Amino acid sequence: MMNVILFDSNRVDFYPLSFTRPISCFRVGILTIKEKWEVFFDSVSIYSEDYLSKKFQSNIMEDNIWINARVIPSQSLITEIKNLRIGECLNNGVSKIAFRSSSYSAKNLNKVKSNANLSIINSISDIFSFNGEEIKNDFKRMFSGNDFEWRGDVKNLEEIKNSNVKIGNGAIYIENGAKLNNCILNTTNGPIFIGKDSEIMEGSMIRGPFAICNNSVIKMGAKIYENTTVGPFCKVGGEINNVVFFGYSSKAHDGFLGNSIIGEWCNLGADTNNSNLKNNYDNVKIWNYSSESFKQTGLQFCGLIMGDHSKCGINTMFNTGTVVGVGANIFGSGFPRNFIPSFSWGGSSGLIVHRIDKFFKTAELVLARRNETLSDDDIEILSHVYSMTKSYRNEK
Repeated sequence: MMNVILFDSNRVDFYPLSFTRPISCFRVGILTIKEKWEVFFDSVSIYSEDYLSKKFQSNIMEDNIWINARVIPSQSLITEIKNLRIGECLNNGVSKIAFRSSSYSAKNLNKVKSNANLSIINSISDIFSFNGEEIKNDFKRMFSGNDFEWRGDVKNLEEIKNSNVKIGNGAIYIENGAKLNNCILNTTNGPIFIGKDSEIMEGSMIRGPFAICNNSVIKMGAKIYENTTVGPFCKVGGEINNVVFFGYSSKAHDGFLGNSIIGEWCNLGADTNNSNLKNNYDNVKIWNYSSESFKQTGLQFCGLIMGDHSKCGINTMFNTGTVVGVGANIFGSGFPRNFIPSFSWGGSSGLIVHRIDKFFKTAELVLARRNETLSDDDIEILSHVYSMTKSYRNEK
């Protein structure tokens, strides 16, 4: 049995999402990157920063396959990795893809050129840009292709087929306990995945590729366009286009959200809207933590990047390419700035520090609504992020 360890690289480029998790825990498509690798290997663990290591642990053995967590698996790449010998490093001339060694060190290893078809997440916006294609790929990984129209282990599959409108010949997979009635499901451009114990309320219109994961809810009359993933335990509604919700977050009301990534435990108040296209149709720049400046994405459409545990009040408006850190609380009229540091409190009129004691009090109440509690590991991670982001808040 091969022991696989997914290691982070270029972590800072993926802040604020990687402040609170390793890159391998990013959801792209239906599955997280780690879950994709678990389709092919029985033993998969994570190697990341020290402050994340208690929650996300490594299983290091005498013989390990170390794989760059930004790399998404393909069948051709799996074959190359399985053929690696001890002391060999697989690369594509630009990035270190994988190496076989007893320890996390690629020094003095024999380089092997990869000829596989590689998909590598190089920037934070790749998460939503790759999402539609990865929903399709995850269908193939999970269900041995998508050459079916209706499938699933839900007990009332025939009843669901008869009570909803399906457009197109694409695949729909429905897991046990899912509920949906009087919805329009368009599979013309891609498949639709409906996870365990999820619910799509009546009047919702959904275009694939689309995925809703376990225990999530689509509210009545939602309009959801292709390339969208709703992670587990989310509540979403309104108009959504090419958005990835990592999990445990809510955008339950009307308002538009497009070309965006929402971390865990976020809440977007009623009638929150974001711009995903500039008025002059120019490409969008977003805040980059590596350069500590706004960096060109090369994308015409780019909306909101929101870190874990951030919230915004009703009628909040986010400008094109806004990055919100971890634990921010945004409210008030007008457009807040395009970069909102972690643990900020305020809006367009100005920002102050969101005190860590107040933050934890709110977080505990939020998690209690889902019958969850903040673990000691979570408290340690969030406290560390609070300390490491002080400079962005001009806090001494």
